[in-house]
Amino acid sequence: MPKPVLTEAEVRQLDVGSPCYVLRGTLITPLARELAASRKNEILECASKDELAGLKSATRRIALGADHGGYALKEYLKTYLESAGYQVLDCGTHGPDPVDYPDVALKVALAVKGGEAVRGIMVDGVGTGSCIVANKVPGIRAAHCYDRLTARNSVEHNDANVLTLGGQVVPTDQAALIASTWLNASFAGGRHQRRVSKIEQAEQQFLKDTVAAVAGDCTCAL
Repeated sequence: MPKPVLTEAEVRQLDVGSPCYVLRGTLITPLARELAASRKNEILECASKDELAGLKSATRRIALGADHGGYALKEYLKTYLESAGYQVLDCGTHGPDPVDYPDVALKVALAVKGGEAVRGIMVDGVGTGSCIVANKVPGIRAAHCYDRLTARNSVEHNDANVLTLGGQVVPTDQAALIASTWLNASFAGGRHQRRVSKIEQAEQQFLKDTVAAVAGDCTCAL
């Protein structure tokens, strides 16, 4: 039986920075290896076909959440995403009773940060509050989008990994188009990578300042 081959075309289909899973023993063309390195698509070998299938399915897993204001749209998007072949990690809420959007938005953001999902979508009444909450999590770049242009731009230019939507301001059919556009967009890299790197540097700087401040408080307490 011939060995599987990883080609440049297959690597190009991946999101920039996402892992590239292959079966152990796969032949990797020089162009595929070069492209994967330039796009930061780490090539990871799997010991079995079952392991490969499981890991590949995780790259199609979307964390989806909502508060009561976005519950109806979340349920619509859940059906839509599953019909499009995505796995949905439902972070709640599971009914129309009032809940606090920060609690659910944090679950979505942490699922993405922890690798349980490749991207996240959070819906509240307008979408702004959840965007603010998600962006408090280091490594999360949440974007509040209201049309296909903002959705595409947020990924191509900003490498957004969480999308927030307003359940009370975006019709269901438009929300589905926004989500589809966002999920199918890829980070463009190039000059945009320099700018995203500056976002990450700013994030790390404030994390260091916070740690230093906490350490200083502890020292004073002693």
